[in-house]
Amino acid sequence: DKLHADLGKAMLSINAVHGFEYGSGFAGVEQYGSEHNDVFVNNSNNISTVTNHSGGIQGGISNGMDIYFNVAFKPVATVMQPINTLNESGEQVSLEPVGRHDPCVVPRAVPIVEAMTALAITDLLLRNTTSRISNLI
Repeated sequence: DKLHADLGKAMLSINAVHGFEYGSGFAGVEQYGSEHNDVFVNNSNNISTVTNHSGGIQGGISNGMDIYFNVAFKPVATVMQPINTLNESGEQVSLEPVGRHDPCVVPRAVPIVEAMTALAITDLLLRNTTSRISNLI
Protein backbone atom coordinates (compact mmCIF):
# COMPACT_ATOMS: atom_id res chain seq x y z
CA ASP A 1 0.00 0.00 0.00
CA LYS A 2 1.20 3.46 -0.90
CA LEU A 3 -0.40 6.85 -0.35
CA HIS A 4 -0.35 7.78 -4.02
CA ALA A 5 -1.65 4.36 -5.05
CA ASP A 6 -4.60 4.64 -2.66
CA LEU A 7 -5.33 8.19 -3.83
CA GLY A 8 -5.13 7.03 -7.45
CA LYS A 9 -7.50 4.14 -6.78
CA ALA A 10 -9.95 6.45 -4.99
CA MET A 11 -9.89 9.03 -7.77
CA LEU A 12 -10.18 6.46 -10.56
CA SER A 13 -13.22 4.95 -8.83
CA ILE A 14 -15.14 8.20 -9.42
CA ASN A 15 -17.47 8.01 -12.42
CA ALA A 16 -16.10 9.81 -15.51
CA VAL A 17 -12.50 9.96 -14.20
CA HIS A 18 -10.02 8.83 -16.82
CA GLY A 19 -6.72 10.03 -15.42
CA PHE A 20 -4.73 10.66 -12.25
CA GLU A 21 -1.26 12.12 -11.74
CA TYR A 22 0.41 13.40 -8.61
CA GLY A 23 3.23 15.86 -8.20
CA SER A 24 4.91 16.74 -11.46
CA GLY A 25 3.23 13.70 -13.01
CA PHE A 26 4.04 12.94 -16.62
CA ALA A 27 5.93 16.25 -17.02
CA GLY A 28 8.51 14.92 -14.54
CA VAL A 29 9.73 12.27 -16.98
CA GLU A 30 11.16 15.05 -19.14
CA GLN A 31 13.49 16.19 -16.34
CA TYR A 32 16.82 14.84 -15.19
CA GLY A 33 16.91 13.36 -11.71
CA SER A 34 19.08 16.28 -10.58
CA GLU A 35 16.34 18.70 -11.69
CA HIS A 36 13.47 16.70 -10.27
CA ASN A 37 14.85 15.91 -6.78
CA ASP A 38 13.11 17.68 -3.91
CA VAL A 39 15.98 18.98 -1.76
CA PHE A 40 15.17 19.14 1.96
CA VAL A 41 16.09 22.30 3.91
CA ASN A 42 15.80 23.36 7.55
CA ASN A 43 14.44 26.88 7.97
CA SER A 44 14.41 27.65 11.70
CA ASN A 45 13.42 24.07 12.61
CA ASN A 46 10.79 24.03 9.85
CA ILE A 47 11.86 21.18 7.58
CA SER A 48 10.54 21.42 4.05
CA THR A 49 11.65 20.96 0.47
CA VAL A 50 12.82 23.70 -1.88
CA THR A 51 10.51 22.33 -4.57
CA ASN A 52 7.60 19.92 -4.38
CA HIS A 53 7.94 17.93 -7.60
CA SER A 54 6.89 14.81 -5.70
CA GLY A 55 3.50 16.30 -4.84
CA GLY A 56 4.17 15.75 -1.14
CA ILE A 57 4.59 11.98 -1.53
CA GLN A 58 7.93 10.18 -1.58
CA GLY A 59 8.39 6.44 -1.39
CA GLY A 60 4.64 6.00 -0.98
CA ILE A 61 4.38 8.13 2.17
CA SER A 62 3.73 11.80 2.85
CA ASN A 63 6.88 13.87 3.23
CA GLY A 64 5.05 16.66 5.11
CA MET A 65 4.70 18.97 2.13
CA ASP A 66 1.36 19.80 0.53
CA ILE A 67 -0.09 16.83 -1.33
CA TYR A 68 -1.25 17.77 -4.79
CA PHE A 69 -2.54 15.85 -7.77
CA ASN A 70 -4.59 16.26 -10.93
CA VAL A 71 -7.68 14.31 -11.87
CA ALA A 72 -8.86 14.20 -15.49
CA PHE A 73 -12.53 13.76 -16.31
CA LYS A 74 -13.80 12.53 -19.66
CA PRO A 75 -16.09 14.83 -21.63
CA VAL A 76 -19.86 14.34 -21.57
CA ALA A 77 -20.72 11.59 -24.07
CA THR A 78 -23.92 13.06 -25.50
CA VAL A 79 -23.09 15.44 -28.31
CA MET A 80 -25.87 17.22 -30.12
CA GLN A 81 -25.01 15.91 -33.59
CA PRO A 82 -25.59 12.63 -35.44
CA ILE A 83 -23.35 9.76 -34.30
CA ASN A 84 -22.55 6.70 -36.42
CA THR A 85 -22.92 3.38 -34.62
CA LEU A 86 -24.17 -0.17 -35.09
CA ASN A 87 -27.63 -1.52 -34.30
CA GLU A 88 -28.38 -4.91 -32.71
CA SER A 89 -28.07 -6.59 -36.14
CA GLY A 90 -24.62 -5.15 -36.72
CA GLU A 91 -25.84 -2.70 -39.36
CA GLN A 92 -24.45 0.83 -39.64
CA VAL A 93 -27.01 3.37 -38.37
CA SER A 94 -26.99 7.00 -37.33
CA LEU A 95 -28.26 8.17 -33.95
CA GLU A 96 -29.50 11.70 -33.50
CA PRO A 97 -29.65 12.60 -29.81
CA VAL A 98 -32.68 14.51 -28.57
CA GLY A 99 -31.98 16.34 -25.33
CA ARG A 100 -29.31 15.70 -22.71
CA HIS A 101 -29.63 12.50 -20.70
CA ASP A 102 -26.21 12.22 -19.10
CA PRO A 103 -25.32 14.15 -15.96
CA CYS A 104 -22.72 16.88 -16.11
CA VAL A 105 -20.02 16.13 -13.57
CA VAL A 106 -18.45 19.63 -13.65
CA PRO A 107 -20.33 21.23 -10.72
CA ARG A 108 -19.88 18.06 -8.65
CA ALA A 109 -16.27 17.25 -9.50
CA VAL A 110 -14.44 19.32 -6.89
CA PRO A 111 -16.47 18.26 -3.82
CA ILE A 112 -16.39 14.63 -4.96
CA VAL A 113 -12.60 14.69 -5.38
CA GLU A 114 -12.21 16.40 -2.00
CA ALA A 115 -14.46 13.82 -0.31
CA MET A 116 -12.66 10.87 -1.92
CA THR A 117 -9.31 12.35 -0.86
CA ALA A 118 -10.53 12.67 2.73
CA LEU A 119 -11.81 9.08 2.69
CA ALA A 120 -8.54 7.68 1.29
CA ILE A 121 -6.35 9.56 3.77
CA THR A 122 -8.65 8.75 6.70
CA ASP A 123 -8.55 5.08 5.76
CA LEU A 124 -4.73 5.15 5.80
CA LEU A 125 -4.73 6.96 9.16
CA LEU A 126 -7.08 4.36 10.65
CA ARG A 127 -5.00 1.49 9.29
CA ASN A 128 -1.89 3.12 10.75
CA THR A 129 -3.40 3.18 14.25
CA THR A 130 -3.67 -0.60 14.18
CA SER A 131 -0.25 -1.32 12.69
CA ARG A 132 1.98 -0.62 15.68
CA ILE A 133 4.76 -3.14 16.35
CA SER A 134 3.50 -3.53 19.93
CA ASN A 135 0.25 -4.94 18.54
CA LEU A 136 2.22 -7.75 16.92
CA ILE A 137 3.89 -8.90 20.16
